[in-house]
Amino acid sequence: MKFQQQFESRSHSYPVPVEGVPSFDFDPYASEVLRDPYQYYEMLREAGPIVWLERYGVYAVARYDSVRNVLTDPETYCSSAGVGLTNFHTEEPWRQPSIILEVDPPEHTKTRAVFTRILSPRALKKLTSTFEAQAELMVDRMIEKGVCDGVKDLADAFPIKVFGDAVGVPAEGREHLLPYGDMVFNAFGPANDRFKECLANLGPATEWITKACQRENLTPNGFGAELYAAADAGDISHEDAGMLVRTTLSAGLDTTIFTMGNALVNLGRNPDQWALLRDDPTRARATIEEVLRFDSTFHSFYRTTTRETELEGVPLKKEQKVLVFIASANRDPRHWVEPDHFDVTRKATGNMGFGAGIHGCAGQMIARMEGEIALRTLASKVESIELLGEPVLHFNNTVRGYTSMPMRVTAKRH
Repeated sequence: MKFQQQFESRSHSYPVPVEGVPSFDFDPYASEVLRDPYQYYEMLREAGPIVWLERYGVYAVARYDSVRNVLTDPETYCSSAGVGLTNFHTEEPWRQPSIILEVDPPEHTKTRAVFTRILSPRALKKLTSTFEAQAELMVDRMIEKGVCDGVKDLADAFPIKVFGDAVGVPAEGREHLLPYGDMVFNAFGPANDRFKECLANLGPATEWITKACQRENLTPNGFGAELYAAADAGDISHEDAGMLVRTTLSAGLDTTIFTMGNALVNLGRNPDQWALLRDDPTRARATIEEVLRFDSTFHSFYRTTTRETELEGVPLKKEQKVLVFIASANRDPRHWVEPDHFDVTRKATGNMGFGAGIHGCAGQMIARMEGEIALRTLASKVESIELLGEPVLHFNNTVRGYTSMPMRVTAKRH
């Protein structure tokens, strides 16, 4: 394979910081990689448990055990230096760091506790019937149309409606949520053309988000209002409350949108797997877990060493950035049987689609809940789904999903 020959030749063309560590002039943010990343991930996994990416001066891990070891050791591999390529300890951050994603204990413990309480299973359970009713309305509209867009008519529309309502942001202007989230996740990579273009077009979205997250613009019973109530109680500052409302929007929205879109694509491409779900809609949760494993929403982000340490036998200096390839770990044959096979009957628990450890995605419970409800409703009402052409991929430095997905749906006969 031409790609393999090129990849292997590069692995011997550049000096490495530590003897014996494979070194690559490889750009994980290049469009050709993002378009079909899994062949590249396989090459990285097979090269060794740790590799050096010369272009960015970072070590990287792509195997399941190595990724999990980094993510579950926050004392050695911190988040306060930023979960992107920029080191906030040694460089000036281009924005104010997230007070939940980019802080370490004990500060992280305090803010995460407030966040977790507000998004508790009990709180989410109260939303179930509302989410189910909205899912039914949207699926019924898709059936009525016959030919629809799986992204615009469900994967985008459902979370924007139900999660936006749950947080309590104004209904008017929610279209700004998508470019804002796109910027957040692009920022975890390099300052490439993709990020610069996203940032240049962000003005209206930033203005709307700033205004929407202010206390007076939130509904009185939403998650946002509860965060400000936590500030009233002295658990966090009022400034922190506003920042956490923003975090809630990015943590619980974009991840859900992309996960649902990825689910529709893979079910459309695998009619046998759709049939299993259609015939047993209770498989919806297991299907979401398999989607998170097989076609991960998050593909990569960073941790930074807090001290001199050793990873996979390689000595690392303090403040060394380490790139963790989440999506690669979820396809590692050392951990998964037939990892390149999409199987909704698989027990895919243990996937790291939303990260792992204390910094696992704070919105993952509600993301899973929304995805499960949407798929269960779809499976209960729809006989067949058919992709009409190739879905349009959305290019982002960190997350993977789609912007458009023409499809045909037909109703079940009862």
